[in-house]
Amino acid sequence: MQLDPVAVECLGSLAQLKLNPRYFQNKYVSFAAVDKFGRSWPINQTLAAQCGYTILQDVWGNLEFRASLVSCYAQMVGDEQFSLMFQILAATSPEMHDAIELVVPVKCSYGPWQPREIICEENYMEVSVRRNVPPIPDGYLQDQPEDWAAAFPEAKAGAPSVWQIVFHMDTQKKAMEVEQAHAVGYGVNTTDSRIVLRASYNSTEAQKMEVRSIPFSAVRSTTFYKQRWMLLMVDTAVACPIDGVTYMDKTITWTIPKSMSPLLVGVSNVKELRVEMGIGLSKLPAREIAARGYLLASDKDAITLQLPIGALGGTYKSHVVAGQLATSYKISPFIEHLWEDDQRGVTKHTILKEISTPPQPAPIIIKDTDSYLHHAGTNIPLQLFNVSVGPFLPDVELVSVRVDGSGPWSLPEAEEQGCKVVGNRHPNGSVDFILQIPFDTPGVKKQYVSGPVRNYTLNVTFGFSVSPHKDPFEVPVTLVVLVEDAVLPQATGSCDGEALYLVIRRGNVDQDWLPFVEDTPLNRVTAHQLGYTFHDNGTHLALRVPRDAAHVAYEEVHSSGIVVTFQLQLKDPVTQVEMMDFSVSCSFSSKNLIDCFPNGTMVIFALKLVGIPDLVPSNLVLRDRRCKPSSVVEEGATFVFSVNTCGTTRTFESTTMTYENEVLYVPPGQAAPVYRLKCGCQYMIGDALLLQYSPVEAPSPSILPGVGQLALALKLARDHSYGDFYQDAEYPVTRYLREPLHFQVELLHSQDPQLELFLEDCWATASSDRNSSPQWLIVTDSCENAEDSHQTVFHRVPPGSVPFSTHMKRFEVRMFTFMVDGQALRGQAVVLIPPVIYTGTSHLEQLFLEEEAMLKPLATEILDC
Repeated sequence: MQLDPVAVECLGSLAQLKLNPRYFQNKYVSFAAVDKFGRSWPINQTLAAQCGYTILQDVWGNLEFRASLVSCYAQMVGDEQFSLMFQILAATSPEMHDAIELVVPVKCSYGPWQPREIICEENYMEVSVRRNVPPIPDGYLQDQPEDWAAAFPEAKAGAPSVWQIVFHMDTQKKAMEVEQAHAVGYGVNTTDSRIVLRASYNSTEAQKMEVRSIPFSAVRSTTFYKQRWMLLMVDTAVACPIDGVTYMDKTITWTIPKSMSPLLVGVSNVKELRVEMGIGLSKLPAREIAARGYLLASDKDAITLQLPIGALGGTYKSHVVAGQLATSYKISPFIEHLWEDDQRGVTKHTILKEISTPPQPAPIIIKDTDSYLHHAGTNIPLQLFNVSVGPFLPDVELVSVRVDGSGPWSLPEAEEQGCKVVGNRHPNGSVDFILQIPFDTPGVKKQYVSGPVRNYTLNVTFGFSVSPHKDPFEVPVTLVVLVEDAVLPQATGSCDGEALYLVIRRGNVDQDWLPFVEDTPLNRVTAHQLGYTFHDNGTHLALRVPRDAAHVAYEEVHSSGIVVTFQLQLKDPVTQVEMMDFSVSCSFSSKNLIDCFPNGTMVIFALKLVGIPDLVPSNLVLRDRRCKPSSVVEEGATFVFSVNTCGTTRTFESTTMTYENEVLYVPPGQAAPVYRLKCGCQYMIGDALLLQYSPVEAPSPSILPGVGQLALALKLARDHSYGDFYQDAEYPVTRYLREPLHFQVELLHSQDPQLELFLEDCWATASSDRNSSPQWLIVTDSCENAEDSHQTVFHRVPPGSVPFSTHMKRFEVRMFTFMVDGQALRGQAVVLIPPVIYTGTSHLEQLFLEEEAMLKPLATEILDC
């Protein structure tokens, strides 16, 4: 069906022209009135208000033109048939050079007219009053006055055969001829039976007033004609409300007061005849008013019309406010009010109103519908974002898409980038825009969540424009989809006799995860510093970690070996949150934790275990809790002790002898140990070590003699604490018979921990001559003299009390006297001690010193007991 460019409709005393947007959308349009001679009169704002024309634009930019049937240049027959002619120009540029002309004739019928009819249009006020006088000659346009009594002096003094108008203001009157009124913007003309006055709301003589707090614009005027013996005076007062619209609770309320004083001068009785309403100049019956939810009420003071926002008959319009989308609701109601008074008869008051609600933020709903899309005929989900944005009014257009900083792309460009945009129009005219973007689009961020789930995120910005002025706004959208496609890294571990091995095969979620050992990030540099071997080719991460390297944790120690564990964490590079951890555990031989020496010395290294995090290695003890570690490191403590000390127990079996002890850790404040490491040394009973000496095939170790001296000191302590010694000036020292003497022999000036001092033979003589007689053995072959009734007692040198306890020997001898022929000798006793020095490199190597250590002569007095 072919639609006309312009639709013409006659509605009461108005004619309406609607321009088809198919022909006039995005065009520059101008209107002109054509008179009976074919001349065109361009219609601007001033001429429109003066002649009775109104140009409107609806929410979609469509144009509507209204004209009063008694407008300028209208041709009338009997005030019942009206002919108007208009010229419409449409062009693509504001200069109108390429304008297309369209001439639209309008023919309407209207009647019967009421004695007074008032129209309140958007841009002008018009009053038409019945008259029976000669018409105004051609070439004059006309206007209006009010109080007859006040205008009468001007009417009598006026020139004959001339139309004049008297305007009534609060403090003065102003009279002017029709030609003068036309020059200042008023419209005045006559028909066969009526006089018409038209004025804008802001005319110079218009008065602003309020009725029930609602503002009005009123022109109080009296129009008269004087001819010889006849004087015709017509009340051409007009008043129209300016506002009266309020918005509350989704409802528009329009209130029109009835007591407009300029229209009721001298009136004592008013009878209401009818109140009707309509939308867009089309009257609505009472049933339709109720069906649409409208409420029309009239009382003695006012007419009230309530319209639900969004109700049928109105339209929504989009706006851009501070860069954000907003909408307003627009509706064009009119009220037609008929009343009859005792002065002017029936008045028909028609008030047209264009109502637009203030723009309100428009809710934009974003729907993610990815889970509903699958490949055709399968249950395989499409790997793409599928988001719906809307709804939008038809005046909103999607013009661009920007994906994570790329773009903006026009819609064709977005299609080239793999994005698909689809518009989904609803029955009410609104539209949603659906955007589909593949998961592999550049800018899509993939983040691991948990289990097999990854979080796909993409920032998209939609660019829109609002017609007709192409006002832009943007809608940023963050697309988030959970997808079960995560492939986690997997690890394999192994061990050999020296190291632990960990190989991690990366998945699709850990490309950015960083390897850590505890709080240390692991890379080639740090791995080298820790003694690790590190390889990472992007798909596999391989580590070799020596068993004794840092961050290798000792889990437990048992007879079959030491269980050690190495743990590697993968952490998020930004938050440092641990994402996954891997560990490899291995069992290594425990032989390195204990050494059993042929001389009865046990060396134990006690490891700190991860199960006891507060263990302090220096607080470890043996069964005899006085036995402390010889040395301490972070990983544990070393004990060196003899099998006949520190609570060591001995058990015999048929061919073996076993010495056992325990390393214990007792937390402060507790009695029971939380750490217990059993250790033992086993020796063969009667076992002999057979050696075959062959100088040619296996020459025995030899020691090259060196030239030098070792300094020794022999001291006598005051008591068994060995804390204080006699000085040179105090010798000889007097002691009673059987009173103990405490000797200390010390190797001086040596820092070699491998040397140990032994006392081979010690004896006492009566003089300083080592070969003199008599003599008595105190120590023989490093042991007590078995023939002595009061045997020598050896005292242990506590570890830690001196720098090297092996460089010192302490022993105790009871005071005695020599007997010769049954007689006790009085005088001095001299103690002679030839020391022997053993090195720690071999149990077979001995260094014998030909020096002697001597005490100062000790005076010995024999007392009878």
